[in-house]
Amino acid sequence: MRCDTSEFRERLDGKRLFLSGGTGFFGKWLLATLRASGAEAEVTVLSRDPKRFLAACPEFDHWRNLRFIAGDVRSFPFPPGTFDLVIHAATDASAKLLAEQPEEMYDVIVSGTRRMLAFAETAQAERFLFTSSGAVYGVQPPELEGIPENFPCHPVTAYGRGKLEAEQLCIASGLPVLLPRCFAFVGPYLNLGIHFAIGNFLRDGLRGGPIVVQGDGRPFRSWLYAGELAEWLWTILFQGVSGRPYNVGSPESFSIAEAADLTASCFEPVPHVEIRGKRSDGPAPRYVPDVTRAREELGLAAAVPLREALRRTIAFHRNRGAVTSPPAPGSSTY
Repeated sequence: MRCDTSEFRERLDGKRLFLSGGTGFFGKWLLATLRASGAEAEVTVLSRDPKRFLAACPEFDHWRNLRFIAGDVRSFPFPPGTFDLVIHAATDASAKLLAEQPEEMYDVIVSGTRRMLAFAETAQAERFLFTSSGAVYGVQPPELEGIPENFPCHPVTAYGRGKLEAEQLCIASGLPVLLPRCFAFVGPYLNLGIHFAIGNFLRDGLRGGPIVVQGDGRPFRSWLYAGELAEWLWTILFQGVSGRPYNVGSPESFSIAEAADLTASCFEPVPHVEIRGKRSDGPAPRYVPDVTRAREELGLAAAVPLREALRRTIAFHRNRGAVTSPPAPGSSTY
């Protein structure tokens, strides 16, 4: 999966880590890169269903430094002892939950963060990383090529409101808190059957097509390779300034239609792309980060082109032999 984390080995050796959301997309990449670093670190993962995770991802089984506790992020029992690093990456990004139970989503984010902060204080954590989201900004002005961290936050969804409230809880806690604001990503372990457009395109292509765009294809998005996502998160954890948000994502934007065409071009034969939505008027919506702060302060960059990220994701899913079912009608955000 090509992610160099050897530079973090010295920082991780001998550390005790606690990770919520360790069985999700972000969590799998953090675990995979931690293991690849060769660091002798002890990792405890909070999961609602550890057995199911290990059955789906046997590459993490029999890792002697990996432990699990089962529980809900809002009420889990605190494991004993001190932990050097706490990473809170547990978030339900389900479009169905957001549409049908927005206040439940908000509560999972806010109450879960409150519980994790209480644990970090009890565990005497040296650093606490919370994976926030670009959703905290709300609607990005279409004339703004990339949205910077100093843009006023006016979230328009329960997910975005929850993430912003959780950020504020982190800052008020008095702990050393790191706040990456994450945008969109692609790479191995991406679930192809939920509401993420790029995952749906890959799923369609793996089935032979057509690749279906549910909307009009005009919105602009960007996708950072998941291996680089993990590198950015580790870098922010160790080198970021406490309480200072950092956008995490690629600054290279594509329209949804362009992304669908690019995805199609990664298959042979090239599947047809079908745009089903009626074209809208006005400027195209954007959800693209300005990552100047991450580049200038932390030396981070998006080096893996989107085509290569797509190619690696396709190879991963072909090797796994799994193409997930399509999402429920109307669940796509694009």
